[in-house]
Amino acid sequence: MLQKVNIALVSALLYMPLAYADPEQQWWDSLHKSVTGSVNDTAVWLDDFFADENFVVNEEPKGGARISLGWEPRSRDIAEFETKIRLKFKLPNLKNQVDLVFSDYDEDLERAPVKAAQNDVLSRQNRFNLALKWTQKQTEDSQWSHRIGIGRKAQPYARSRYAARGELTETQRYRWEAAAYFYSHDGFGSHLGLQLEQDLFNSAVLRLDNNFFYRDESNDWLWQHNLYSMHRLDEKSALITGFYVEGLSQPDYRVEEYLVSSRWRKNAVREWLYFEVEPFILWRRDEHFSASYGLALRVEGFFGNY
Repeated sequence: MLQKVNIALVSALLYMPLAYADPEQQWWDSLHKSVTGSVNDTAVWLDDFFADENFVVNEEPKGGARISLGWEPRSRDIAEFETKIRLKFKLPNLKNQVDLVFSDYDEDLERAPVKAAQNDVLSRQNRFNLALKWTQKQTEDSQWSHRIGIGRKAQPYARSRYAARGELTETQRYRWEAAAYFYSHDGFGSHLGLQLEQDLFNSAVLRLDNNFFYRDESNDWLWQHNLYSMHRLDEKSALITGFYVEGLSQPDYRVEEYLVSSRWRKNAVREWLYFEVEPFILWRRDEHFSASYGLALRVEGFFGNY
């Protein structure tokens, strides 16, 4: 699947000059069309693989891809590049109960609003994930989700998660989740998360995120706390400013890194294309908590119809 997307990207880039023959079409339109076609073709191929002659469906399979390219230079590491790919397929021949998900990053960490300079160890160990995902909605505000697949250096794994959300007042909300998983080599692990949200003025929100990850292979807890504000500037742009701190429970409960950042996100040029600029200041234990100044630049594209 990833190979097909990469081939589409390379092909679109090689034939970039030909796209200018049509004055109304730019090279990025050809790129988007090519990658979208590859993603949709892959969805059809996968759905046919699970086809059952005794089960007739009247729905087309769907596929979606999210590709992000980033450069996060800082004063102690100017060669920090980041690529992220996520593929998701909805396959009617699996009776619409299961999604096939591929990603080369950990989706729990990706939800954090602070993108720059996340924990290096976690980033490396979670570079690949291929899984079947089941979602069971309990109520309008709660659901179970289950995954079985391959991740973390090709380890078979299984994971279950329960998430729920609700309102405290008209302007205050909460979301919590609990997850447990098992990897064939790393063993058991768990995740506990609590999110509190307060409406502010003029389309702004203040949010507090708290996450705890237990890791059986190292017998410790990784903890993360985020306090940030999200301000919608207009229909196509937003500003996220906040403070992030991360630490471990072993050899003792202590901070490993913290940072402040302000991330500006803009939808521009095309409806499927997004740009981000995130200046940040990072302090890390292995750098004696000496300030490191950085500027992350990212471009993100969405492809397919799912």
